Amino acid sequence: MILTYKECIERFGSDYMIKKEISEGNLFQKGKGFYSDNELCSELELIVAKYPRAVFTGESAYYYYGFTDAIPDHYCLATKRGDTRIKDKLVKQTFVNDDLYEYGKCKIKYQNIIICIYSKERLLVDLVRFKNKIPFDYYKEVVGNYRRVVDELDFFSVEDYAGMLKYGKKIMDTIQLEVM
Repeated sequence: MILTYKECIERFGSDYMIKKEISEGNLFQKGKGFYSDNELCSELELIVAKYPRAVFTGESAYYYYGFTDAIPDHYCLATKRGDTRIKDKLVKQTFVNDDLYEYGKCKIKYQNIIICIYSKERLLVDLVRFKNKIPFDYYKEVVGNYRRVVDELDFFSVEDYAGMLKYGKKIMDTIQLEVM
């Protein structure tokens, strides 16, 4: 389990006790201000702990939902426009308008880690919305996998989210044509 410095202070009492736990091998420092009670911890778990307000999107989200088997080179995270820039080489940050940021935000369990991620419906609209920015083969793979789960999708959510966007009608037409 990943702990922040503040959580370690609450748990062990002082900075001295934290250092003592580290020297005894009961606690392991995983980054500046982040500790783990296990020597080995998941990189994903550390990313979730470091950026608790960020939401997984894009290539990472498609991979976690099983729409692609291509393991992403970096973690794709969405944050609000006014948030601080993430300077982590493992993270590809996307800034989202505040009025769209919360829409479709949900939590799933992936490899026993609870992650904040956008819903399948929102990701479908974003896939079509940004289709010119991703490789064609990748786009076709993800769309093909969306076709397998089309019955599970809530199309009212898809329409609601598309309606919030400038070219929502065009996006919905493309979804009708390619996914349905």
